[in-house]
Parts: sequence; C-alpha cells; structure tokens
Amino acid sequence: MDPQSLPFSEAELKQATLGPPVIWDILAILLKHGVDDVVVEWREAVPQQLSGSPLMGHVGRNNATYYVRRFLTPLLGVPLATQEIEEVDAQGTLTLYFHENKDKYGNPSDKVYGVTNCHVLCKETNVNYKFRSGAPRKYVRLCGMHRFQRGLDEITQAIKDHGILAEVYTRELAKLQVKGVRNQDDTEELCLLQYNLDRELTSIATLEAFHQEVTQNWSNINLDRTIGYVQHADPIKVDKNTGYTSDWAAFLVDETKVSDQFEGNVVDLGYKFSPSELKAQFYPFDTGPTTFRFPDEGKLRIHGCATKAELENPAEVDNEGQRYLMVGKDGNATDLTVGRYAGLISFFENEAGVESIEVGIYNSGCKSVEVFSDRGDSGALVWHCKNGNAYIVGQIHSGQNKGGSTSNHVTYCTPGWYLLEQIRKQFQSANFFPTSWMG
Repeated sequence: MDPQSLPFSEAELKQATLGPPVIWDILAILLKHGVDDVVVEWREAVPQQLSGSPLMGHVGRNNATYYVRRFLTPLLGVPLATQEIEEVDAQGTLTLYFHENKDKYGNPSDKVYGVTNCHVLCKETNVNYKFRSGAPRKYVRLCGMHRFQRGLDEITQAIKDHGILAEVYTRELAKLQVKGVRNQDDTEELCLLQYNLDRELTSIATLEAFHQEVTQNWSNINLDRTIGYVQHADPIKVDKNTGYTSDWAAFLVDETKVSDQFEGNVVDLGYKFSPSELKAQFYPFDTGPTTFRFPDEGKLRIHGCATKAELENPAEVDNEGQRYLMVGKDGNATDLTVGRYAGLISFFENEAGVESIEVGIYNSGCKSVEVFSDRGDSGALVWHCKNGNAYIVGQIHSGQNKGGSTSNHVTYCTPGWYLLEQIRKQFQSANFFPTSWMG
C-alpha cells in the first residue's frame, strides 16, 4: 500500500486526532519492511472506567435516602463479601481503615487499607496469605447478593411507608376542606397537613429515583461493587502468650471508589435510635455523670483505642458495684446495637478444642428483643464512649447462643489494642485514625 494513494496528505494527518498520525507511522514501518498488502483501521473510543460509581456520601436526616443509603457509604459498618467465597454468600463487616504511611521499604505511601476478619475475606483460614504482584487478585465486594437485595427491599419499604402517610394526610386534608376552615386552628391544621403531604410526596419521588439509581449503577457485583483486593491475611490462631484470638485480614482499598467520600473511621449513630434513646442505653445505671454527647450529624469518630489496663479494669460501675463498659457496634447484619462488656472473663473453646481469652460482650438488656450481634456482623468494630469521644474496644469474630436460641447470647471479640499490635507487625507505620484520604 502506497501512502501517496491515501485520500489525505501527511499534513492533514498531523492536524487530525491521534488516529491518523498513528496510522501513518504504522504504514511507514510496514512499507519499510516490504509489507504493502494490509489494511490498517482506526476506531476512536472514549475510555470507560470499569470500577463503577464511587461510594455515596453521608447525607442529613432530612434527606429521604438517609437511612436506606447507608450500605453504599464508606462509614464504618460497610458490608463486605469476597469473590472467593461468594458461592456460599458469606458476608462480614469492615472493622476499620488505616493509612499505610510508609511501605515495607520505608518509602512514603498513600495507600489506604481496610481490615476485617480473615474468615470474612479468605476461604482458607489456616495459611498466611500475601498478595504477590502478577498473581490473581482476591477481590473484595461491597455487599454480597443477600445484603444488596436487602438494601433494595429497604428502599421499597420506605416508599411504601411514605405512601401510607401520604394517603392518610390526603384523606385528612380532604375531610377538613369539606368541613371548611372556620377558625385559626383549622387554618394552621390545613397548612400543616398540606406541608406534610407535600413532604411525603417529595420523599416518595426521591426514593423512587434512588431505587432506580441503585438498581442501574450497583447491581453488577463484579463491575459496580468491587472496592479492593486482599493484600494480607494472617491465619486464624490463638496467641500462646496472651490467649487472644487473632482473626484478621487487610485489603487494599480502591481509591476511585472510596476517596471522594472518605472520612476515616466514623460511625453513623443517627438512623436507628434517637439521641435520647442512645443516651439511655449507654447509661442504664444512675451511678455517675453521663459523658455521652450525640455527635454533629450523628457521626461518631473513633479517636483512639482502649488500653489493656482499661479493659482489665473497666471504669464504669453498675448499681451492684460491678465494673463494666457499655459498648456499641455497627454491623452488616444487626446495624447499630449497644451491649455490655464486663471484662476479660469469657473463655471460648473453638472447633479445634483450643481455649482462648476473649473480650465478651453481652446483650445489654435495654432492648430485650435485640441481640448485640448475629451472623454477618463478623469483623465489626466494638467501641465505647469516654468524654464525648469513641475508643476501640475490640473486633467481633464469633458469638455463642444458649439453650435452643438461634441468636447470640454473648459476642466474642479480639481486644482492640492487641489487634492493632498485630496489624503493625505487617504495616509498621500504620495510622489507624485518619480523618481524610491523605491523612
């Protein structure tokens, strides 16, 4: 093929987009080597990102999607599943995020990692896993299939709930209009009913649009809900020196999915209980001053970690003089719950017959029908409040029921200070309390 036979000049090629100059170079190379019987084609295309939409941001409680969007935000309580164990729909919960700061060679690093249980991310839990460059990746997903469907169902139910209220306000408004406005009270009632009706109708429209957005942009678990891949997993073991259970793994977080809405380790307290209900649960005994303050926007930041001494000798005292801590967690299965930690007194015998010392969390009893945790909450961070700030108590890894109950009677956790210590053996410069993606 002779370049002179092309329908445009070399000058015209160089004034065009990337395609023609590239074609010209290819033709020149082919002709140089005596190849003149090929056709070179150019197709322009717009690059398409395969990682899907970024995670959603937290919104205020006046937004109709406030509660139902929580499973698609990066605040703590993120529901996790992995490609490796999708066939059994095993799921768990993000424990926390950390900044690497420096890699193993001491070079600056801007990588952010997520932590959860080893048994949440790995099918084989008795081997040490490290990701090697070029090896197949074990992808981490936001929501397994059941959790994602639950999220869609919650949106649908919210639409129905607002629809019921809209129907009630419509009937009451019509009845008042038929009766006629006779005084100031009727006028105020009419205005209030109209306001409430308009608000419910707006909420319905917002939620319907939100349901469509979630269905279109998040349904594909491979393209839409991949948020990273497993980087390191320690085998599950009981420490011979301390007796504590080590059950953790770390995954590299996809910056394109998370960074825009990343706020660090923050718990959303605002959607399940009112501020007064939470305060009552955290302080069930009138034995001292209450230091719990409902945070701005309902966002409780994790500021630090309870020390070994603080866990061995809890600061709060109940009506019978027993030391304890009221603790909270936000998990994939049971959402925000409050429980009672009574010290390192729980001994758990695992399937291998090995006894371990655990942080035992009991159901608080404040809400008799509510358990502290259930299947799917593995990995969730347990914390307590002190002087208005939140501090890590432990990481959930299992639970135990009693009698014929199918719900957990006691939740078992790895002490938080010990967990951070184990992570730092692999990530020596880890910062566990970031406030932004960069630090």
